[in-house]
Amino acid sequence: MVILLKSLFVLAGIVILILLAFRMKSDKAVMAALPDNYKEILESYVQFYRQLDEMRKREFEKRVEQFLLDVKITGVNAVVEEIDLLLIASGAIIPVFSFPDWRYINLHEVLLYPGTFNRDYDQVGESRSISGMVGTGPMQHKMILTKWQVRQGFINNNDANNTAIHEFAHLVDKMDGTFDGVPEIILERKYVKEWRQLMEKTIHHMKTHGSDINMYGATNPVEFFAVISEYFFEQPALLKTHHPDLYSMLTRIYKIEL
Repeated sequence: MVILLKSLFVLAGIVILILLAFRMKSDKAVMAALPDNYKEILESYVQFYRQLDEMRKREFEKRVEQFLLDVKITGVNAVVEEIDLLLIASGAIIPVFSFPDWRYINLHEVLLYPGTFNRDYDQVGESRSISGMVGTGPMQHKMILTKWQVRQGFINNNDANNTAIHEFAHLVDKMDGTFDGVPEIILERKYVKEWRQLMEKTIHHMKTHGSDINMYGATNPVEFFAVISEYFFEQPALLKTHHPDLYSMLTRIYKIEL
């Protein structure tokens, strides 16, 4: 009996040591997800982060960290630097910051290209006008972003353009199973009809009279939603002044006042 009890104590000790080792390994993995200077980079380049209070900054940091643990970021003829990791993750978190349990289950990997590419994913030659893309078919669960455009989206705070936010808005739209510019997974059903009508009205006005909204948004409702999401997060005061109806609807969609 004594021998049996000693054996059980030894076994219990081994199990505890294994659990502690696993926990320490997990903690190290989480800590390794963010570079040492992550706060400095976020403060310097991410306007959305700068405007948060200290408690919400910590929440943003945790969300960025979780994204980097969930999603692989791979350079394709491009070196992925710490700033690139943090800016891509920030572009992912900004649109869904008001949804604390959000995870991009429809994204496994982000491919980072050095510059623009074409529809055949060629990085050299002519007709390279694409700066970001949500993958379909064999590229399902992947996203392509371009290093220069991602950085410019955060460095330049004087326009309404941000490629990372644009592509992640597409993913938010796609999460309900339909790619139509209506993110029903986060938009209350009672506002769906109003949002569709407002998009159609604005797109028609853009095509007829032009607009300060990026004209690429007039391509279709899918692109309109992504473009106007960029505008909302990059220049909220300007959007509120020039397009109060759009601003109001986007506060309902993203559950945030900017």
